[in-house]
Amino acid sequence: MTRQSLPEEVVLCEVGPRDGLQNEKSILSARQKIELIERVAEAGAKVIEIGSFVHPKAVPAMADTDEVARGILRREGVEYRALVMNRRGLERALAAGVTKAKLTVSASPTHSAQNSKRAPGEVVAGFEECAAFAQSNGIVLSGAISTAFGYYAEGHIGLELVTPLVDAYIALGVTEISMSDSTGFANPKQVFGYMTELSGKYPKVVWTLHAHNTKGMAMANIYAALTAGVTRFDSSLAGIGGCPFAPGASGNIATEDVVFMMEEMGIRTGFSLGQILEAAESVERMIGHEGDSSMLKLRRGKAAEKSACTSPASAG
Repeated sequence: MTRQSLPEEVVLCEVGPRDGLQNEKSILSARQKIELIERVAEAGAKVIEIGSFVHPKAVPAMADTDEVARGILRREGVEYRALVMNRRGLERALAAGVTKAKLTVSASPTHSAQNSKRAPGEVVAGFEECAAFAQSNGIVLSGAISTAFGYYAEGHIGLELVTPLVDAYIALGVTEISMSDSTGFANPKQVFGYMTELSGKYPKVVWTLHAHNTKGMAMANIYAALTAGVTRFDSSLAGIGGCPFAPGASGNIATEDVVFMMEEMGIRTGFSLGQILEAAESVERMIGHEGDSSMLKLRRGKAAEKSACTSPASAG
């Protein structure tokens, strides 16, 4: 890796309402999800993934995304997007007032076969109908490439499996693409190399890194992507969630941790750290357990220390 100047600001997409909650045992009500989305927007989020329009049997936690999309108070300047897998999902999104949708394909042939019974190229080819529908109805599409850095069956995924999917997305008119480390396989050297090469080969694509902290390397991978010129990152309140279709794919990086790191480095995020911490605490209360957030652990530790210092047992 070589040293490069860091950006002055980044865009963080809050994926907790979708990628965070879809893997939780506790299924929140539409009212709770709406409250969460509105708190995140108030805290400064400019992009929020509010849910997914997929079959309710596939992801029960996302069954009420239509209701959530209709119920949220939309703030000017905030992008509310949702995940879709087919034209039916796009139709539901349009009916619910969602005008930004994300498609996803796995770079791992094994993962793709396990979950869609199709090869990655076939999955992207199936998005042609989605692209035509989106163009006709004013919906903007972005794309994600899951398992972009590795999967259990193949190990590390090479760029030779990734670039054909990028080409296919571009052919559909999709020029905003997320490289998703769904299983936490990525390392900083790999991330820097991939994102440098992809940015050079596809300069008109807006790149996002979706980092999972499964093996504790998400922050290092985010920094590596920063030095490669990436300025958009996905993160999840309290570090909750993961992919229910990739075994062991826990560990979304906590939004509040990323906000803290960026702000400490003088990189603007647009977030209020205090407000996003409060929102992260609220989602922990909703799901009934702690997430994986360094900032929340620090906050709890300070609260416990303060309580111990002020308790009668500690007096005089």
